[in-house]
Amino acid sequence: MKTFDKRLPLAWLLGIPATYLAVSYLENFHKTALQVALWTILVHSLVSIFGYYLLDRIKREIVSNRIDASLKAVLFTALIVVLPASYNLAKPFTNLFDPLTFHLDASVRVSFVVALIPAFFIAMIAVSINRRKNWRESRIHRFLEENLGGLLIAFLFFCVYLLFASIFNRPHYDADDVFFDADSNLYRYRYTMPTYEDYYWRPAHPFILLIIRPFVALLGFLFNGNKLFAAFTLNAMVGGLCVYLVWYFVKHKLGNPLYALLIAALFGASSAQLVFGSVIESYIYLAAVALAFLVILLTDKPLYMQVIAGLTAFGITISNVAQTFIAHFFVRRNIKQLIIYGLIIGALVVPLSLLHNFIYPDSQPYFWDFATLEAEGHNQFPATFQRADYLARVMTLHSFVAPEPLVVRDGLPFPKVWMFRASIKKDPMLLANYETMLGDALAIVWAGLLVLGGVLFLKNIRRQDNGFSFAFIATLLFYFALHLRYGKDVFLYSVNWTYAILLFLALAWRDLAEKRWFQILLLAFVLLLIVNNLGMFETMMRITAPTVKFPIWK
Repeated sequence: MKTFDKRLPLAWLLGIPATYLAVSYLENFHKTALQVALWTILVHSLVSIFGYYLLDRIKREIVSNRIDASLKAVLFTALIVVLPASYNLAKPFTNLFDPLTFHLDASVRVSFVVALIPAFFIAMIAVSINRRKNWRESRIHRFLEENLGGLLIAFLFFCVYLLFASIFNRPHYDADDVFFDADSNLYRYRYTMPTYEDYYWRPAHPFILLIIRPFVALLGFLFNGNKLFAAFTLNAMVGGLCVYLVWYFVKHKLGNPLYALLIAALFGASSAQLVFGSVIESYIYLAAVALAFLVILLTDKPLYMQVIAGLTAFGITISNVAQTFIAHFFVRRNIKQLIIYGLIIGALVVPLSLLHNFIYPDSQPYFWDFATLEAEGHNQFPATFQRADYLARVMTLHSFVAPEPLVVRDGLPFPKVWMFRASIKKDPMLLANYETMLGDALAIVWAGLLVLGGVLFLKNIRRQDNGFSFAFIATLLFYFALHLRYGKDVFLYSVNWTYAILLFLALAWRDLAEKRWFQILLLAFVLLLIVNNLGMFETMMRITAPTVKFPIWK
């Protein structure tokens, strides 16, 4: 029996760039030649084994359906190209982006190269053992067979989010509201620092630290105690998880792997997901919880898993537990179970809040301290037709296709890059506009796709179970009503509805999911959307770079 075939050396060779990037990132925390060599052996052994499997999977995909395989190849190739394109986009901003974050120091490059050799032999032995034991029957193989597309697309978007997270969350962005009214300075501080008070003293996030900080600490242990990079990485990981969950929902609901990939790519490339997969805040975690709750309902998981997701949503931001009640009501349609779910949530939120403030004393007020809610008054505005119009445009258009953002210069340390600005201190309400041919064209096409989805939904409304679709509509109405009065830049809350809009459309478009012309249209739209939305990141760097007087990684 052969110990390996030609796929293994090819996988070993093709996997070197991926291993280089992973080890380069880890070298920020493990700097000695020995540490780099050990990480290289471990990472490249795994990469080579996975590459061996991947080459076999690609061959089977081509034999099974050559056209589907070709469309997938175009999509994944484009997403791989996005990584160096993002790097080159950031590289000119020398005081914002540290290229060495993703490069090995010259002193350890020899160790890296030498360590690639034993990795090959370890992979060869592992492949030989697995072949003898018929690894196709293993749980890992079955998991990869069922989830490969979602894992790959989530990983590629994670890499994009991580690169920009390493730019927009550095400590010298030491003010809130710089990007889309996000409190990124506060949350970087709360997630990573020994002192973790909410200096705005708000009760809306009852036990957020109890949920997020342990994961930061766990990654910080891997990163040799560097919790700042742990927070970067966790934020990007959760962004990638959201992409995976969208893929999982569509694939398991509709059973079309290529269509699920295209929808997940559209979601990952949306302006809302790009921004909040990269900028530290609380919102990407809320999107992940909402999507996880949908998957729990889809797969008919037990009540305790719903409760865990609901408590997590409530603990991060009180209002977001409403999404879980809405989804439960329309999908399960079981009032008794909904009441039980609500009673369990209600019974546990108080002790969890007490536990939170016991572990993190003086971190924030309790959510039942209504006196502290008065501080939220500065975020409330009159409900007007103009605000409703602008909010609708942010929800349906700007959350997916990025316009040229607003630049607000109000005398603070950094100019603000926003999508929408409420009428503050009698200044006029402002909304970002599309100012390029590409942006205009994509917005028009996206508007057409929205209308198409609405028409198809109404056409088929009596022919299929629309529980999830009605849940998405109710979620959108809930957030429209909430933010008709609340929020300075409503784009800040966009991840609360972006998934709902896209999954509603994915279900509404189901009659077209197998149509080759529609698949090609979605693929072309996604590729152009990535180009357009990366321009938003270029604007964010270009506008704020002049205010940073020295490299922010020092």
